[in-house]
Amino acid sequence: MTGREARPTRAREGSTRGPRQEGGPRRESAYTRLATELREALRRGEYPEGVRLPTEAELAASRGLSRQTVRRAFQELVAEGLVHRVPGRGTFAAPQGERYLRQFSSVEDLMALSVDTTMRLVAPLRRLVDVEAAGRLRLDADQVDRLTFLRLHADTPFCLTTVHLPPHVGALLARRPEVTVAGTLSRATVIGLLEGHLPDPIEEARQSVTVALAEPSVAGPLGCPPGHPLLRIDRLYVDASGLPVELSVSHFLPEHYSYRVRLRRSVG
Repeated sequence: MTGREARPTRAREGSTRGPRQEGGPRRESAYTRLATELREALRRGEYPEGVRLPTEAELAASRGLSRQTVRRAFQELVAEGLVHRVPGRGTFAAPQGERYLRQFSSVEDLMALSVDTTMRLVAPLRRLVDVEAAGRLRLDADQVDRLTFLRLHADTPFCLTTVHLPPHVGALLARRPEVTVAGTLSRATVIGLLEGHLPDPIEEARQSVTVALAEPSVAGPLGCPPGHPLLRIDRLYVDASGLPVELSVSHFLPEHYSYRVRLRRSVG
């Protein structure tokens, strides 16, 4: 999956742009709002494994929704592997173990990774020559600012991410200990730190997904042997003026991470 992806008119998991109404903000459906609410409750541990969620009738009555709306919200969670339904008994949280599962449907979701993961800084922000990254960031010179952090879920490392920034963007973070002091633990993403400090807001993320074998520099922090198969996800963040502001290259341990994408047919 390379290059710029087509933008469907309906929201899609794994996409970074959702539907917009002309002249106004994006409108969210009732079943999507309910699915989001239940998803967050599951992540907070409000429904541990084996504990039944409210029934369709209970949710419909308490939220003022139709049974059809509630049923569709449950279908979303079943498709994501977060719950399973037992005929005659109800809907239950699915066992997740140490696997990290998260839905991404907007740039805001990417900024909110700190909700359920911790970032440990492995290599602090520094300026260096990286011709490939500079080219992907469309820079005139070959220097970029780079940092590397390890993402942990429930103290289990599952992703190593290297972030490349244009020097003028990296300068905005020069005083932040989250990206300048090795070993620092934080719940801040780089784009989250940048939000509000850029001349133009981050508008979209362009993503490519492939596989890779763990190089020694990646295998060490992740605690896997060199040559171990990994999922590689590259994201190029672009601001409202169309300029790249961040390139992140992430390597995920597949045994601790699940990446799901749902595609819908465009309408019109």
